[in-house]
Amino acid sequence: MGDDLTQRFRGARRDSGLAVLEGFHALKHALRFGAELEVAAAEDPAELERLAAELAPDLAGEFETRVQMVAPGTLAALVPQAPRTGVVAIARRPAVDVAAVLADPRPAPVVLLEQPRNMGNMGACVRVAAGADAAAVLTTGENDPWNPDAIRGGAGLQYALPVAAVGEELPASDRPLLAIDPEGEDLRPAELPARAVLAFGTERHGLSEPLLARADARIAIPMRPGVSSLNLATSVAAVLFAWRLSDG
Repeated sequence: MGDDLTQRFRGARRDSGLAVLEGFHALKHALRFGAELEVAAAEDPAELERLAAELAPDLAGEFETRVQMVAPGTLAALVPQAPRTGVVAIARRPAVDVAAVLADPRPAPVVLLEQPRNMGNMGACVRVAAGADAAAVLTTGENDPWNPDAIRGGAGLQYALPVAAVGEELPASDRPLLAIDPEGEDLRPAELPARAVLAFGTERHGLSEPLLARADARIAIPMRPGVSSLNLATSVAAVLFAWRLSDG
């Protein structure tokens, strides 16, 4: 069974329909937000129940019934780095209809990450967006927001809202496109359109010229002189919570 499980986890990392969850928090959030679990493995499922009693009482009883016990040392063969909390899992990725996401009338912004580079940072953006109750996180470029490293950075909160890669550029929609750009007008939270697409570029290069040309407005995060940029996830957090706290 060990070899079969190892091959299953290795295959899941390359399968665009599956997600590899590493650690208690990723599995906790996946279960809380309705993930379809394929398999979960832990060396001590009872310890997961003790963690659930402390950190996720709404999931009490879920771990001992849904997580299979494996021999000591098994997790190290299933994933590149065994999580400290001692559990790994495979779940189905939810289907995301990007057109439907963009058409959603709910007054909440969509986060667009253009060509994000760092998986952990991309996951942290998902975590922030879930906390702020954003409408979705969409990405362009080759990096997958469902990569296991991104899921770890997002603590499994990819299951809390629509998260998807959209290829090389965002499809057209009726949402205003706001470019977060240091050359823009200072952020005024009360004036942010509730259904905006908030576009963020990389820390080194910012947003591309084609996207800037397409934007309806450019918005800058006010910062102390001499500070050149913020971490991507910090920028997303600043704008989203400015919107949320202004009753955007």
